[in-house]
Amino acid sequence: MELTSTKHNQRIHPHKFTLWIAIASICMMFAGLTSAYIVKSNQDNFLEISLPNYFWYSTIAIVLSSITIHLATKAFKARERNKYKLLISLTAFLGIVFASLQVMGFVNIENHGISLIGNNSNAAASFLLVIIGLHALHVLGGVIALLVMFILSFSQKIKSYNSIPIENVSIYWHFVDILWIYLLIFLIWIR
Repeated sequence: MELTSTKHNQRIHPHKFTLWIAIASICMMFAGLTSAYIVKSNQDNFLEISLPNYFWYSTIAIVLSSITIHLATKAFKARERNKYKLLISLTAFLGIVFASLQVMGFVNIENHGISLIGNNSNAAASFLLVIIGLHALHVLGGVIALLVMFILSFSQKIKSYNSIPIENVSIYWHFVDILWIYLLIFLIWIR
């Protein structure tokens, strides 16, 4: 009987398994986009674009948010509810700051006369918009998940401390953080 329960505990939760499949799919999508960027960047009319500082500032925001979600998960598991509420709120706020700084970065690129879309656009600018924009969209999905966790933390008494939901949100949040760092390094290195 003991052997059976040990084997059962070693299985991955179905929600975590699904999350890992989704993360693998997202990785494949961004691998395809960055590969296409490399191929397209070898053309003569491909414009070199310097990334505005807003993208660096957004990196600081998302790295800090990874720290706060890690601490929020620890606080939840330690049943420190007030600390958890504060940290999950701070993580969501930093996610919104990240997305806002990304938008400001694109506005800065447009203000420097580089069209992101339309007849006057360059493939480099359009690739930046698609790659970074898709990442920002994934971050906003994570912010929505964080807001759900935030609302749940204030709306109900926690009778059962099931950590799977916050662990899944945390895994996803760390993933979008690592993905952004990869994309930033890629976009700096490939220029």
